[in-house]
Amino acid sequence: MPAVSFRVATFNLETLGGKTPRGASLDERIAVLRPQILRLRADVLCLQEVDGQRRRKNGRRRLLALDRLLAGTPYESFHRATSVSRSRGDVRDKHNLVVLSRFPVTETRQVFHDLVTAPSYRPATARPAAEDAAPVEWDRPFLYAALSLDGQRTLHVINLHLRAHRAAFVEGQKSDAHTWRTMPGWAEGFFLAAIKRAGQALEARLFIDRLMDADRDAMILVSGDFNADAHETPVRAVRGDEEDTGNPHLTARTLVPLDRSVAQSQRFSVVHHGRPQMLDHLLVSRPLLAWYRTLEVHNEALGDELITPSAVHATPESFHAPMVAEFEIPDAAEAPS
Repeated sequence: MPAVSFRVATFNLETLGGKTPRGASLDERIAVLRPQILRLRADVLCLQEVDGQRRRKNGRRRLLALDRLLAGTPYESFHRATSVSRSRGDVRDKHNLVVLSRFPVTETRQVFHDLVTAPSYRPATARPAAEDAAPVEWDRPFLYAALSLDGQRTLHVINLHLRAHRAAFVEGQKSDAHTWRTMPGWAEGFFLAAIKRAGQALEARLFIDRLMDADRDAMILVSGDFNADAHETPVRAVRGDEEDTGNPHLTARTLVPLDRSVAQSQRFSVVHHGRPQMLDHLLVSRPLLAWYRTLEVHNEALGDELITPSAVHATPESFHAPMVAEFEIPDAAEAPS
C-alpha cells in the first residue's frame, strides 16, 4: 500500500452564522476565521457550532454561512458530513457538527441516545414542584464519519461537542436568561449539566468500543470541544486510562491525548478569566498513534472568553483555538512488520 500523510484539525467556530445585533457581521467574522482555517492546512477538518440558515422563510435550513467561509479555499470542494435535526432531517438552527474531508466519506451517522438511554430525574428545586421524573437528554448528538484514506485503510473520526459547565434549566428557578432565583436552583442546574456532559462521554466511549470490537487495529480519532480538561470526568471516560480501569488487558483500548506532546506552556485552547485551559482535544487509538508526528495548537491570538466580551460586544473571533495533528503512514514495504 502506498504511503499516505494527512492532517486532522478541530475548531469550535462559536456560533458561526448566528445573529449578532450590533456585533461583528458575518463578513467580519470570515475575515478573521478564514486565515485560521487556511493556516491549518487540514485534510480533515472537524467543526463545532456551525449554525444553519434559510434562504427563504420556511425553507430548509442549510449551512449557508459555512459555505461563505469556505468559498475560495481548498475546503470548498471537500466531502462533507453534518449532524441534522431529528425532527426535520435538515441541519439544525444552532450548533451543528461538521466534518470536512479531502478523503471520501464511506459512512456517516449521528449518535444521540442510541447506546445510552436518557437517565430519568425528578428535580428537587423545580417550581412548581415536579411530580414525576423526566428524561435528562444530551444537548446534541455526536457525529461519526468513516474516511477512506486510500481505498484500503479507514480513518474513523468522531466529532463531538459536549455540554458546557453552564447550569442547565430548572423550571421556575430563573428570573431571566442570566439570573438564578436561588442558590439551590443554580446548584441543581449545575448538577444536571454535569450529567449531560458525562452521559454523552459515556455514549462516545461505548461507540468507540464497538469500533474496536469490529477491528482491533482500528485507527480512531476523537476530536472536538469536550468542555472539560484532561483530568475531568468526560475526558477520562472517553480515554479509559489503565490506571482508572486497573486492568492491563484493556490497555490497547485506551485513547491517547495528543496534547501531551505539546509543552505545558502551550497546552491550552481556551483562556477563562486569565486561566489557560485545554478544553478541546484530539484523542487517538493506539494503532493510529503509531503514525502520529506533530501537533499544533494555534492559540497565539486567543482572547479571554470571560473578559473580552465585557470590552468588545460580539467579537468576530472564536474563543477556542484551532488545533491540528499530522500523521504519516509509510509505504507498506517500508513499515515495520
